[in-house]
Amino acid sequence: MKYRRLTKEQLEELHPEFINFLATQTITAAEWEDIKASKPEVAEQELDVFSDLVWEGVLTQAAYLEHISPQTMNLFHLEEEQMNLISVMIGDELIDITTKEGYAWLQKNLMDDTVKLFTATKKYSDDPNGDKFKLIEQGAVITKGNLYNYFEDLMELGKEKNGF
Repeated sequence: MKYRRLTKEQLEELHPEFINFLATQTITAAEWEDIKASKPEVAEQELDVFSDLVWEGVLTQAAYLEHISPQTMNLFHLEEEQMNLISVMIGDELIDITTKEGYAWLQKNLMDDTVKLFTATKKYSDDPNGDKFKLIEQGAVITKGNLYNYFEDLMELGKEKNGF
C-alpha cells in the first residue's frame, strides 16, 4: 500500500464507488461475498488497492491543508510544483488557538508582539501526493483555503502599507 487503508466509516461512505471499483474488475456482489469468505487476504488486497485509488484522487485534488495546534497554525497552499506555507505562531503558552477563546484572542490581537507570521515555500519530492499525505498523517486537514487566503491577503496589505 502506498497510503493507508480507508477507515470503516470512510469505506461505508464510499460504498457506491467501491461497488463500481469491483465492477471494473468484473467482480459481482456474489463473487465479492465469496472472496471475503474464502479468500480474506484477497479481499484485504482489494480494499488496499481501492483505498490507494481514493487517496490518490483526493490528494491530487487537494489545494489547501491546515494544521492547527495550541500555539501554531500552519496553512498550506498546494500548488503544482511546490507547497507554500503561512505559519502563525503564538508566543504566549497560556493562549490555545484550538479553543474558541484562544482563536477569538488571535483574531483580536493579530498585531500583538507575541504573534509571529512566517512564510516558506518548499518544492515537492518525486512524490507530491506522498508529501501531502505525510502532512495529513501528522494531523493536517484538507480545507477550502479560507484561512490561508485571509492571512495571505493580510500580509499583502502589510507589505503595501510598509512600502514593500
